Amino acid sequence: MLKTTTALMTATALMAAPAFAGNVQEPTPEPVIAAPVAPPAPVGPNWTGFYAGGQLGYGDVDTGAAGVDGDGLIGGLIAGYDYDYGNNWVVGLGLDYDFADIDLGAAASLEDVFRIKSRLGYKVGNGLLYGTGGYAWADTDTLGDDNGYFFGAGYEHMISQNLSLGGEVLYHKFDNFGTAGVDVDATTVQARAAFRF
Repeated sequence: MLKTTTALMTATALMAAPAFAGNVQEPTPEPVIAAPVAPPAPVGPNWTGFYAGGQLGYGDVDTGAAGVDGDGLIGGLIAGYDYDYGNNWVVGLGLDYDFADIDLGAAASLEDVFRIKSRLGYKVGNGLLYGTGGYAWADTDTLGDDNGYFFGAGYEHMISQNLSLGGEVLYHKFDNFGTAGVDVDATTVQARAAFRF
């Protein structure tokens, strides 16, 4: 009987052994590794900040009076502020002051042009393609001065974070100009350079 009981206990222990093998803790699940997220596509440099610089180019002036028109060199100073929305859009405000000596015939010449401008631009790589418009004031040596408006377009390219180069074409309109009382249209094409800070 002892042999039978011992044999029975041994068999029971051997069959129960696999049930107690291993660790009594629940197995931890394998960590889930998320796929890497691609960084957002770059939208070019940050245009936010003040700028100042200069511009130089060509101006063409036409009036409603016979023989009172002309063209020539124009250039001056620029300053302003741009705000970059962080996507592809940039808005800005600026001031331009141009010196000129464009002979208009009839013993008159265009001397100065001042602009208060706004612009809305769209980033293209390191560049900014924009439309602009606003208030214009022009002065002559003998026909007085007058207020008007302008609109146009331009492109500016960021050479470094502190230097941009570009070009701009503007169309100006002045009704009943100064003492002459004639309508004046002017087109300017200028290259621009700005230091940004």
